[in-house]
Amino acid sequence: MQQSRRRFITTIAAGSTAIAATPISSMARTLVQASGPVKRKGIRWRNWSGSQDCLPSERLAPKTIAELQQRVADAKGTVRAVGAGHSFTALVPTDDTILSLGRISGVADHSSETTQATIYAGTRIADLGQPLEDIGQALINQPDIDEQTLGGCLATATHGTGAGLGCMSSYVTGLELVTADGSTLWCDTEQNPETFIAAKVSLGSLGLVTKVRMQNQSSYKLRRESWVAPMREVLEQAETLAESSRNFEFYYIPFSGMCMADKHQLTDEEIFTTAREDTNEAVMTLKTVRDWLGWSPRLRQYALQSAMEDIEKEVVVESSWRNYASERNVRFNEMEYHLPREAGLAAFEELRRTIEENNLNVFFPIEVRFVKGDDIWLSPFYQQDSVSIAVHRYFEEDYQPLFKALEPIMRKHGGRPHWGKLNTLHRQDLTGLYPRWQDFLEVRRELDPKGKFLNPYLKKLIG
Repeated sequence: MQQSRRRFITTIAAGSTAIAATPISSMARTLVQASGPVKRKGIRWRNWSGSQDCLPSERLAPKTIAELQQRVADAKGTVRAVGAGHSFTALVPTDDTILSLGRISGVADHSSETTQATIYAGTRIADLGQPLEDIGQALINQPDIDEQTLGGCLATATHGTGAGLGCMSSYVTGLELVTADGSTLWCDTEQNPETFIAAKVSLGSLGLVTKVRMQNQSSYKLRRESWVAPMREVLEQAETLAESSRNFEFYYIPFSGMCMADKHQLTDEEIFTTAREDTNEAVMTLKTVRDWLGWSPRLRQYALQSAMEDIEKEVVVESSWRNYASERNVRFNEMEYHLPREAGLAAFEELRRTIEENNLNVFFPIEVRFVKGDDIWLSPFYQQDSVSIAVHRYFEEDYQPLFKALEPIMRKHGGRPHWGKLNTLHRQDLTGLYPRWQDFLEVRRELDPKGKFLNPYLKKLIG
């Protein structure tokens, strides 16, 4: 019995956020027929969760930047770049042209003196760790889902966790854009500096980012420790743990009163790991508990707490890129807001109470991370050290009632939404959240006056 409890909660804890699945290509590459007055055949695109889709007239995957330039120059209508499909907002859908940079990938150049590397934007984060390690470098930080392309990560200000670490865009020192007429434009702090600061987080609305010069650090190992503790204990220690750890985050299991905490520290230890369980089983186990005991929050809490009481700490020492990444296979839709750090834990408490006092139908853990502020115009972390809070909904279930109940709390506490995660904000809401909003729009209009890179969603947002 004790062993089954240990296995149960270890899998719950390790898999708590989420869980990315089959490659998008296997979901999307099916010939379909569009509905409407004029029927046409094509290859339907869907995002990872299935919440966004479209039937573009063209789906292109150039082999070279020169071919990409020609494709952009010749394209009629809207052009949208597509990566791994891990965004939940409608950033990609268009009836016109979807363009993948997946065949233009890898490390193009590097410098041992500056510890920088120039990387093609179509490179998956999962495919960067070993090549960078081979040249003695590593990303300074990265998200735990590593299926995204580098370009997609930068477009939406994707982040990991670490109170002293910024989002991935904050480590960009230069980038190349293919603009609306097919020409290339290099941007950094000396060449086209205003375009550079706008393009580091741009939602793909300025052009197609083809190459990115990243500030990295020398290869390093991390010691990751994961443990279960009562929620009150974790909340009391959260600020201290965030300051004393290189990376720290925690996940609250709804209706349990318990958290899974996770911290990383730099180490020179030999590679080592304790037993590691199947993270995907864990989330489905949480779903089963919800399905069986959701009618009684008290019984649900008793069952979860009983299972979690005797869980042992998990320790993994590995190369940084191996320790960040998690294999995730259970699909979901997600809402995430970035709140001023001083408001983050209070917002989490209000979210938790709202879920549990109203017995909201949720089983995915609530994820809480810490992110350093930056100076990027459209970064949700602009001039704001943040606590990021993410809530998830199983992909087969309607996410709208849950998100509708929780989003006002995020907004009340001053949150800015993750650009790739579901939210209901409109242009007028965002102009008040981003002091340099108009500066970004001016750069965008100058680079793309005819709106070649704006799909219907972006036309409403920034067009």
